[in-house]
Amino acid sequence: MIDREFHARQVTRLLQRYPVAAILGARQVGKTTLANSIVSSMKGGVRFDLENPADLARLADPMLALQDLKGVVVLDEIQRRPNLFPILRVLADRRPIRARFLVLGSAAPALLRQSSETLAGRIAYYELPGLGLREIPREQADRLWVRGGFPLSFLARSDRQSMDWRQSFIRTFIERDLPSLGVNVAADTMRRFWSMLAHQHAQLWNASEIGRSFGVADTTVRGYLDKLTDALVVRQLKPWHENLGKRQVKAPKIYIRDTGLLHSLLNLVTLSDIEGHPKVGASWEGFVIDQLVQRLSARSDEVYFWRTHTGAELDLLVIRGAQRLGFEVKRTVAPSITPSMRSALADLKLKSLTVVHAGDGSFMLSKDIHAISARDLMDKVRPLR
Repeated sequence: MIDREFHARQVTRLLQRYPVAAILGARQVGKTTLANSIVSSMKGGVRFDLENPADLARLADPMLALQDLKGVVVLDEIQRRPNLFPILRVLADRRPIRARFLVLGSAAPALLRQSSETLAGRIAYYELPGLGLREIPREQADRLWVRGGFPLSFLARSDRQSMDWRQSFIRTFIERDLPSLGVNVAADTMRRFWSMLAHQHAQLWNASEIGRSFGVADTTVRGYLDKLTDALVVRQLKPWHENLGKRQVKAPKIYIRDTGLLHSLLNLVTLSDIEGHPKVGASWEGFVIDQLVQRLSARSDEVYFWRTHTGAELDLLVIRGAQRLGFEVKRTVAPSITPSMRSALADLKLKSLTVVHAGDGSFMLSKDIHAISARDLMDKVRPLR
């Protein structure tokens, strides 16, 4: 077991402020385990697993089943029973509040749309990521990079067993989970597409090129991409562009969100396999960006990359209010200042620019540019306020 106390505290705060809270995340990322720990800490509650026929039978008359419950009521895999949302609205409006509802599910668009429309003002959302650097011993950072953040993958007895788990996850996700989210794409097609994305990891999205490879229209492969993004297994990092008098890239960069899944799709089992592969730098970039987003507690609408057609670029731009923070990821032990960094500082009016590197130690490269070791990320980077 890995203690996910930080996430438990965040969700508990939401439950104290709202009658309904939703934990969203990919399957097997730990939503149910987290919910059980929250119920235990809040001294009781009840859980319904909407994939369990016995629990579905208990909810045959949902108002009758739910109206007298107290404490925290967990509804797991809520996307399977969207008809529960109107019932939750009625129960959430009772005064005094008798129970608080914790719903778990994917971030499928239909789920988000229906829940937000039905429970407007009554529900708060929390996206649960995979394991992060804050949750593991410092010396296991490379293991997290290799195996990814799914708890059962990270905790496997060996790299081979971890790889076997991830391969099984990918197969089940494509064959069962995506169809349950309304994704009606042939399993072989989606597997090929996901593998192709792995080879494009950390690169600009090019719908025309990928569409030609599949022999389908740009809009079709764009739909595939959006479906994997909605299922929280792919990140589309949006480009930041504003009127700077420079031509700026406007296509998103694509990342497989979990590096363990990335390595499975590339058939890379061990650290040495990864370090000998051409995608090693891209893989590490995606890993560090994901850890930065977690550490900063940044929302998806606050994170961008920036690139101009003349070659200036910034791997991660985080914007909250008037704050503009820039991050460059360099898999090197000796980071140095580049013209791109100076351009980003000047053009984007950054509050700070941080270079995350693979070596030891953290130090100033200039009065405006700070280099930190990836090992020091949790100590040197503070959450956004």
